[in-house]
Amino acid sequence: MFFGGLAAASAAPAAPEMLAKRLAPKLEPILGPNMVEKVMPSAHAGLYEVLTPRGIVYTDKTGSFVSFGPIVDTATKVNLTEKRLQDFSKFVFKDLPFKDAIKTVKGDGSRVIATFEDPNCGFCRKLMTEVEKLNNVTIYTFLIPILGPDSAAKSTALWCAKDQSAAWTGFMSGKAPLPAAPTGHCDTPLERNTALQGKLRITGTPAILFPDNTKTPGYVTADVIEAKFKK
Repeated sequence: MFFGGLAAASAAPAAPEMLAKRLAPKLEPILGPNMVEKVMPSAHAGLYEVLTPRGIVYTDKTGSFVSFGPIVDTATKVNLTEKRLQDFSKFVFKDLPFKDAIKTVKGDGSRVIATFEDPNCGFCRKLMTEVEKLNNVTIYTFLIPILGPDSAAKSTALWCAKDQSAAWTGFMSGKAPLPAAPTGHCDTPLERNTALQGKLRITGTPAILFPDNTKTPGYVTADVIEAKFKK
């Protein structure tokens, strides 16, 4: 959807939770069960934002339609939907639960990023080739098994490896096989990581988080990461 200006919604808004409760029976047959988290008036008169675990869709105050896809301001070319999603997924980088991530240090490790990855993710493997070009960086990798039926087993084997960093780097670069599955009990952070993924509105892998409290979805090159470090 494209809008040339930002018209303010005129009616006094009901509470997002109340709107969600009222409209969910109409919207969830299309969106799926338990998908409606909040419903809020948008900045455009008559249009309502529906916050779901997968992003934002749009409806009216009666739930008579559902519109998928972003709203883009034609004057500024800004993706307003993405901007709103960022509001809902704000985070403080230093407060991330780094104990639940695989830590890889290159050089002096002075520059830091965090990634969310699945061992079955092809673009995560491509990202690994770019990360290997970086110097003096610490990478915290949060494993989220979301792409395949064996993603959890692979993630468990990697997390429970004697040397987590070497196992992860070797497997994703194609230089080493997947470690053997643990023979004894091994606690993993996979459920916590998946919950964190939802909280941060990360919908795919890879995703990269930076110390300036921003995140970049998808595969990027080493040059893009270097540019972020220099900002």
